[in-house]
Amino acid sequence: MTEGNFVDYLRIFSKSGKGGAGSVHLHREKYISKGGPDGGDGGRGGHIIIEGDKQMWTLYHLKFKQHFKAGHGGSGGKQNSSGKDGEDVTIKVPLGTIVKDIDSDELVFEISEHGEKRVLLEGGKGGRGNSHFKSPTNQTPRYAQPGMPSIEKSFRLELKLLADVGLVGFPNAGKSTLLSVLTKAKPKIADYPFTTLKPNLGIVPYRDHRSFVMADIPGIIEGAAEGKGLGHHFLRHIERNSVLLFMIPADTMDIKKDFAILKNELQKYNPELIDKKYLLAITKSDMLDDELQAEMQEELPEGEDFIFISSVAQTNLLELKDKMWELLQD
Repeated sequence: MTEGNFVDYLRIFSKSGKGGAGSVHLHREKYISKGGPDGGDGGRGGHIIIEGDKQMWTLYHLKFKQHFKAGHGGSGGKQNSSGKDGEDVTIKVPLGTIVKDIDSDELVFEISEHGEKRVLLEGGKGGRGNSHFKSPTNQTPRYAQPGMPSIEKSFRLELKLLADVGLVGFPNAGKSTLLSVLTKAKPKIADYPFTTLKPNLGIVPYRDHRSFVMADIPGIIEGAAEGKGLGHHFLRHIERNSVLLFMIPADTMDIKKDFAILKNELQKYNPELIDKKYLLAITKSDMLDDELQAEMQEELPEGEDFIFISSVAQTNLLELKDKMWELLQD
């Protein structure tokens, strides 16, 4: 999946269908001149429905179609026949899509299961025909209810990426390079910060024809939880990753400090993120000899599981996959 095809944030305009009007009709047939009211009810307006689809990974299919209007309900007819219901409109989205009210910024719901359907906007109810209003004092009512009006509203769709392993680190930590080496993904790679502006997904092949999904998430900077840099636009993706791989380059001045900043930003955004299983990877370790590695181990955060890797030299990548798989099974 290329970066340009990945869409995780967009706005849609939705309008449900209005209800059909109830019928005003008096029963008439041969030999029956005054048969009483028999006007049918109007059909309901069409709903706007959101449905989860596990085959989708992005909101790209909605990029060029962001207006949705459901059908109107049909009017009631004679002989108590009801009007036809308006046609529903179903919008399919990837699992992990959250829907927010644009005006209030409140969460409406989240789609998390395949085939899950939620009504975003209900169609207007159909009006009742005049047969409902017959009474002892009014045997031939000549009125019926109009249908309820349609509802129109704008919503924001945000995708929380679903992946087994999420790569977390500062810009230029080597996340995109690792993804390109372990998978067939082709993320943009360059030697300047914020090369990755959208998450990238790749499938990592493992032993015995098994595999897991890895996500390269745009780099974190200090203050990201308050919206600095790419802020909330990427932090939400980490929420749906099963395991986190913290990546810090070997040429970093203070690995312990950088690791603390990364964890702090996640905790400020969502304290539950710190409860996820994780591993610390020291990247670009091809620059280190055995003696430097031994010295650096003394400076690493105490009690943390770590591994030295190099994507360019492909050092310890199989061991990395073993550790990731073990954490996923736990």
